[in-house]
Amino acid sequence: MDMSHGSIMDSKIVLADRVLRIKPSPTLAVNAKAKALKAAGADILNFSVGEPDFDTPEHVRNAGKQAIDEGFTRYTAVPGIPELREGVARRLQIDHGWDYSPEQIQVSCGGKHGLYNMAQALFGPGDEVLIPAPYWVSYPDIIQLAAATPVILPLTEEKDFDLEADVLARYATERTKGIILNSPSNPTGSVYSLEALTAIAQMAKEKGWVIITDDIYDTITYGDASLPHILNVAPELKDQTLILNGVSKSFAMTGWRIGYTAGPKHVIAAMNKIQSQSTSNPSSVAQKAALAAVTGPQDFPITMKKAFLPRLDFIMAALAEIGDVPCVRPRGAFYVFPNVSAYFGRSFKGKTITGSVELADYLLDEALLATVPGAAFGADRFIRFSFATSMEVIEEGMKRFAEALKRLE
Repeated sequence: MDMSHGSIMDSKIVLADRVLRIKPSPTLAVNAKAKALKAAGADILNFSVGEPDFDTPEHVRNAGKQAIDEGFTRYTAVPGIPELREGVARRLQIDHGWDYSPEQIQVSCGGKHGLYNMAQALFGPGDEVLIPAPYWVSYPDIIQLAAATPVILPLTEEKDFDLEADVLARYATERTKGIILNSPSNPTGSVYSLEALTAIAQMAKEKGWVIITDDIYDTITYGDASLPHILNVAPELKDQTLILNGVSKSFAMTGWRIGYTAGPKHVIAAMNKIQSQSTSNPSSVAQKAALAAVTGPQDFPITMKKAFLPRLDFIMAALAEIGDVPCVRPRGAFYVFPNVSAYFGRSFKGKTITGSVELADYLLDEALLATVPGAAFGADRFIRFSFATSMEVIEEGMKRFAEALKRLE
């Protein structure tokens, strides 16, 4: 049999331009490579993964098991089961004082899917969407998949990665249709100040922008101060705002794939149309588990924070001891984002470190440390470590990191 026929036929399949414009998720790629190396026997310490190192709470797992045992394994309503949408609306009211009806809630297959639905429903050719950088890796590509243009706003570590009004004004144009906020931030852990949110609110009101606020880390914050939020700064912007959240980070449910969006009813209806023609409903079993999460005890995120804080303190002290890797202290999430640019231009075994990608490769190959290069987040001078791992791993990892940097010439 002539096997060449298949390859010739395959070569005639032309991919769509949209695929050529986007990149695979670098965080998932690094995590996959690290797991493959570990499976092959390498002593990999994985600081790349963006998920809590906790089991899903028992009452949530039990709700999923019960759903299976009771045969709740069929299609549900496209935007999610009514009781989960009601539970999410009630949680937003209890936690924040925001009033939403179940019709203003969509449940999706994870937060990323919710953002994708939003972009498809709201943006198109000629639209620009402002994205402060460092940004979560998927924001620009999801905007590009909607045929819109991501416009990157550079934030600086000198300002603790806060957004300044003059930067906002400099990058906004007549084509700007929206802005994506992520506070606490992945990858920096930074939080937008009241001053930044006030500036955003003022321009959004003047220009009619859509505000997308990704609140996926809102239960994981450090310190006593309440978390500033655009809807508390400017509640009158509720009809221009979409809130993205989920149970992945707050209840260690990353694999259950349940996110949710709250927003104006007509936008949620449009998102439901998108979802109806892509995934239909999220997993029925996962929805029942998520219902137990949002309506049950809310102490689990507090338990995680108590574990995360000493890890954060240790990493910050270890970075300070290295000396030339400055790092803004995170106010939320479970990442540190040190500036490693002091090591650019140095080399090892004849190979020069020209940026964060080369440094991350070097750390993986020579120190068996899996990290994520800052270039993936639009900030090449940095590298991201997740501290959602054990203190034992963190202690050994910081030791390897310091020793690996010393070996660079």
